[in-house]
Amino acid sequence: MNVLLLFVGIAALVVGAELVVTNGTVLARRLRISPIIIGLTVVSIGTSLPELAVGIEGMTRGSGNLVIGNIVGTQIVNLLLIFGLMAAIRPVAIRGSTLRLDLPAVIIGSGLVWLLASNGQFHVWDGLALLAFGIGYFWIVVATARRRAITGPEAPELSAEERPPRPGSRFVVLEVGLLLAGLAIIVFGAEWMLDGAVGIAESLGVSDALIGLTVVAIGTSAPELATALASTIKGGDRGIAVGNLIGSSAMNPTIILGGSLLFGPATIEVLPALVNVSIPLMVLGAIVLVPIFLTGKKVSRLEGTLMIAAYAAYLTYLIFDATQ
Repeated sequence: MNVLLLFVGIAALVVGAELVVTNGTVLARRLRISPIIIGLTVVSIGTSLPELAVGIEGMTRGSGNLVIGNIVGTQIVNLLLIFGLMAAIRPVAIRGSTLRLDLPAVIIGSGLVWLLASNGQFHVWDGLALLAFGIGYFWIVVATARRRAITGPEAPELSAEERPPRPGSRFVVLEVGLLLAGLAIIVFGAEWMLDGAVGIAESLGVSDALIGLTVVAIGTSAPELATALASTIKGGDRGIAVGNLIGSSAMNPTIILGGSLLFGPATIEVLPALVNVSIPLMVLGAIVLVPIFLTGKKVSRLEGTLMIAAYAAYLTYLIFDATQ
């Protein structure tokens, strides 16, 4: 029953995120919003909603280490497994703005989590600090994108494909309704997933953090994984998928974790395994991307394969450690 709840919850999170991203994007285009802004806002936020929903629900239930493990595990999945899979199938080109702004934000945000957790505790004030950093980064990204849309080489006007005719109110109401339905499905999916995850942890006698680092992390990363693999297999431009993946990796340890901490107790004791192993690995995974990205400004097939192998080794370590 717990396994069924877990997978039903994961499926609901994926369906809900897809509804939010699809209908939010269409609605934004109806309102003549630039595709750049759509990608940086609707897509990134929509694919990060599962982590936020699980984070808030888990904190209110007192499963703080499952929430922390989920966010740390999601970062490692994004940075090593998903990026690695994309590159192993087809080399991934990296834009200059990713190197100048987004990747440093991922490294600083991850490092800030490590610094704040180094004493073995998270406090509400830590959540506020992470949230403030994330909002600041997000504001800079949107402001930069808007400035480029106006002054850069791209024309500020949307193309005919990106600028559908204004529909009647009936279509807008339908899109808003589907978007809200997606949000509701995500909320219920988070509840079901947590029920299943906690039940599995109790039945196996392992920590909530381990389940968060593995099954829940992979489950909540499903929207990013689906977006990345779909764009890679189709052979089209993967700029939005790469930007979404890096944007989510900057958002998870800051806005998502920071916002989640506000719904928990004033102080949360962080398990030593998280502080000493998984959180440092999260930071290392972000730092390792720097030389990879700088090598020809792309991630090669070999580098992608090595990233997958690194994630497999980490997962093997977690399973081996849990069985001892």
